[in-house]
Amino acid sequence: MRNDNEAAMAIEKYADTVKRICFVYSKNESDTQDIFQNVFLKYVMSDIVFDSEEHEKAWIIRVTINSCKDFLKSMFRKITVPLEDAENLVFKEQSTSELLDVMKTLPQNYRTVLYLFYYEKYTAVEIANMMKKKTNTIYTWLSRAKELMKEKLGGEDFE
Repeated sequence: MRNDNEAAMAIEKYADTVKRICFVYSKNESDTQDIFQNVFLKYVMSDIVFDSEEHEKAWIIRVTINSCKDFLKSMFRKITVPLEDAENLVFKEQSTSELLDVMKTLPQNYRTVLYLFYYEKYTAVEIANMMKKKTNTIYTWLSRAKELMKEKLGGEDFE
């Protein structure tokens, strides 16, 4: 593990390079900042002894590129959508705020499975693994939650 002085010197030397590489991959300032932090955290946690300044720079660049690629292929990145599009994901005819208000009245397990299934686009099998429940339990909760939503919305179709 490196000390604060070594970390500060590395950030001073390579910050611009790392930020530029991150921005080229992510095309987003906030993602660039996240990846930037991860790169220098890996640097600080690393026990590698560098032969030269060129070796250190090459290592930083390689870690930056790999971190960018990992970030871009992460599940978080694949299942998210821009906030502007989130309102139109599942609920077409009902206003989102009305649906969310009704969802808040459901039991916690029903709210959770509805959110994970419709908003985060997880399958029932994935939700079952996350919640450490049987897949059939998730299907039952989804079915019951949709039925409750339908009743509370005045008998209109939920999907």
